Formats: sequence, structure tokens, C-alpha cells
Amino acid sequence: MHSLSRICPGFSSPLHRWLTWRRSCTHLFVGGLSYDTNETALKDAFDEYGEIIEVKVICDRVSGKSRGYGFVHYSSELAANKALKEMDGQLLDGRNIRIHYGHVDGKQSTQLRSQTPASNGTQIT
Repeated sequence: MHSLSRICPGFSSPLHRWLTWRRSCTHLFVGGLSYDTNETALKDAFDEYGEIIEVKVICDRVSGKSRGYGFVHYSSELAANKALKEMDGQLLDGRNIRIHYGHVDGKQSTQLRSQTPASNGTQIT
């Protein structure tokens, strides 16, 4: 199987796809964050729903300021699902946040962006 994945890079075993899918069910994307929200505040807001493995607020490389979104990685699907249902649309640091399951695979988000038309008729890449 390893040689098949070298020959055909898009190939992945059912086990690999299941593990990737399962992992994405424990990762949450948190959008609409205040630029003042840091990882400690984000962790404190989501901590009550279950054990958190990692919290990450995405920052600009040059300025170091928050880009307004982040990720929360739970140890269980149950905790992630509960947090998604209860925190989506809630206020955090004065902003309504949006919660979605995060994609582990960068290819999925790239494909979605390239298929989304921009308002001026060009495609976002």
C-alpha cells in the first residue's frame, strides 16, 4: 500500500480517510474573533465543554496581531460537538463568533476557496 501512495499521491487507505475524518470532528474553527482575543481567553471560553488538547489563534506574520480566527482541538468528538452547538453565535470579547468543524487537510479548504466566486467575478485562489 505504501508503494501505491507513492505512485498515486491522491490515494489514501480507508483507515487513513477515517482517521482524518475523525480528527476533523475534534477540531473546531472559530471565526469572528475580536482582534484582542488571545489563546488564553479562547481556551477559557471553550474549557467548560471538555478536555482541550490545543488552542491556536492565528496571527499575522508581520504585525503579530490576530487575524480574527482560530482553532480549538478537543480530545473527544462529544466535547467538540457540544461546544459547536452551544458556542456558535455567542458573544466572546464583544463579537459574535462562528463555529465550524475545522478541516485537517489543507487541500479541502484550498479546493473550497478556489470554487467560491468572488464578488467581482474572479475566483479566489
